[in-house]
Amino acid sequence: MSVHDEQLYPWLAGEKALIASCLKVGRFVLGVCLGSQLLAECLGRRVYRNEVKEIGWLPVWLRLETVTGSLLDGLPEELTVLHWHGETYDLPEGCLHLAGSEGCAVQAFEHPMALGLQFHFEVTSVGIDELLLNCRGDIGSGPYEQSPDAILRGETLHGAAARSTVFLVLDRIAARVATHRRK
Repeated sequence: MSVHDEQLYPWLAGEKALIASCLKVGRFVLGVCLGSQLLAECLGRRVYRNEVKEIGWLPVWLRLETVTGSLLDGLPEELTVLHWHGETYDLPEGCLHLAGSEGCAVQAFEHPMALGLQFHFEVTSVGIDELLLNCRGDIGSGPYEQSPDAILRGETLHGAAARSTVFLVLDRIAARVATHRRK
């Protein structure tokens, strides 16, 4: 699914309006995968087809020059996370570029009241089973696309670490929101 698929998925228009409204009034937005693309579009960036798809457990690298003090500060420089996307966007204006990968330059960005992640920290084995059941046709033979068996093995190897990281990031978001409310 794409941010451009409003004809197929009319609810996307409402989702975009909600994100824009939250940003306008200072409510924090966490965008994951499609959510990150929606967030980038609401922040004025074009979302477009990436040169390659990324599907599977692949590394992202934190940009040490910008990650200090961010919501991803202190995480390992390299994280192996689940990807399932074929579109990308340019870094929204005024945002910190936090992470990238070989196949996709902007993997994570931070706005004062938003965090966009092209990848998945949160996925469980059940979620992967659902992706493989419903989206197996997305998988091709590109350089950053893994077989279903490799994706299942990757969950065993990397899933628990990714999920523990999501709780750390969510705690940091909650602290930022609480600080913002006190102002």
